[in-house]
Amino acid sequence: MNASLFRHAMHIAAILGLYLSAAMLIPAMLDLYYGHYDWQVFAAAAFVTSGLSATTFMATRGGPPPFSKKFGFLLVNVLWSAFALIGALPLWMSSLDLDFAQALFESVSAITTTGSTVIVGLDDAPPGILIWRSLICWLGGVGIVVLGLFIIPYLRVGGMSFFKMESSDTNEKPFARLATFSRAFFTVYVGITLLCAIGYNLTGMNRFDAINHAMSTVATGGFSTHDASFAYFGSIPLLWTATFFMTLCSLPFSILIVFVARGRLDALRDPQIFVFLAYLTVFAFSVAIYHRLTNGVEFHIALAHAFFNFSSILSTAGYMSEDYQLWGPFVVMAAFIATFMGGCSGSTAGGIKAYRFIVLFNAIHSGLRKLIYPAAVYPVRYGRNSLDADTLRAILLFFVTYILLWIFGSLTMAALGYDFLTAVSAVITCLSNVGPGLGTLVGPAGNFSTLEDPELYLLSLMMMMGRLEVLTVLVILTPVFWKQ
Repeated sequence: MNASLFRHAMHIAAILGLYLSAAMLIPAMLDLYYGHYDWQVFAAAAFVTSGLSATTFMATRGGPPPFSKKFGFLLVNVLWSAFALIGALPLWMSSLDLDFAQALFESVSAITTTGSTVIVGLDDAPPGILIWRSLICWLGGVGIVVLGLFIIPYLRVGGMSFFKMESSDTNEKPFARLATFSRAFFTVYVGITLLCAIGYNLTGMNRFDAINHAMSTVATGGFSTHDASFAYFGSIPLLWTATFFMTLCSLPFSILIVFVARGRLDALRDPQIFVFLAYLTVFAFSVAIYHRLTNGVEFHIALAHAFFNFSSILSTAGYMSEDYQLWGPFVVMAAFIATFMGGCSGSTAGGIKAYRFIVLFNAIHSGLRKLIYPAAVYPVRYGRNSLDADTLRAILLFFVTYILLWIFGSLTMAALGYDFLTAVSAVITCLSNVGPGLGTLVGPAGNFSTLEDPELYLLSLMMMMGRLEVLTVLVILTPVFWKQ
């Protein structure tokens, strides 16, 4: 039975490969237009990918299996592994001279919308490579939203969708049919991308930079076309534009769709939205005031940079406008804490996510009251909804596993010779899909290019596990999963 499930998963992965091989023609044509010989790389990668995908598609034909949790877990891992390998192929073959570990790291960083990079010299990189990074990042954002809204909640590993819990106190789906919802989602996703590109173009970017940054921003991926990221442009209006779109794309897309398509203001009353915006505001104002008092920066400039950099961290976009490590130790500690937190469920943001903090806080509050009145019943709530035991178990299991993975990864990085700050921040920034870490190597002014292959493989795994909600990957590593 497991062989049959794997065959069906590979069949679906082959379809993904055919779509991605077609997508490779976009950077190929761009390089051909600009006269860069890397167009041949993308053409060859498209040919290889389409050939292998078509062969796999034909060899695995058969009726679809009934969708089960076991098949769901397997399908998610197969699809994202295939996505990562296919995305890495043109990077590995390109003129950038990346080895396979570096190409895979860059691809995983893109599809998980992390934004960490091993590429140095982005300002002079071929246009096809730049657009390919942004494109697979943008497509990864699409996959992340679909994953968070439909698959993860079904697998019961801590994901939470608008259909499971909704602040408007109604249990009906926002759209009667999945096809209708999908069309609405793509309309909103593409519409926000276009508006973001126009906003960037009007506030200081050329069209090519605007398109690349818009795709990366909406996916909260953080890939830039310049080594200095947003510091290259030096525009305060541009920072506010990016802050708005990073924050917007950290909100649940299902709720944004209901708001845009149906005009339902009550959809915006989801508790996680308020909590996310609240801790973003507290972080930004605290850091701006500290930056003003400590470094003498004008408050409106400090506020723009603080909001931009902390919306970048909390949305897990990964851009930077300055090396905020130079602002002072308070900012470094605030950035480290923010790296764990993330945006809202059902968005392209990573991290632990706001709704889990709400549930954990309410569970602690309920538990403390239970100590005083043992016979009383205190349900744990999310908004007006009481949570069942399975949801609480999944969230607690996710949180504990998340911390244990961070500890394991940090110890491994330390064993490989890295200092404390680099080890702990590199692992958590990859696990939370944030992008830059802390320290001189992987901090906002650095990148991951100096890391060796074993560390890159480890961090690639951390990015994938963080994006797939950790337990979705770990469950297929258990012996019981592979039993008939």
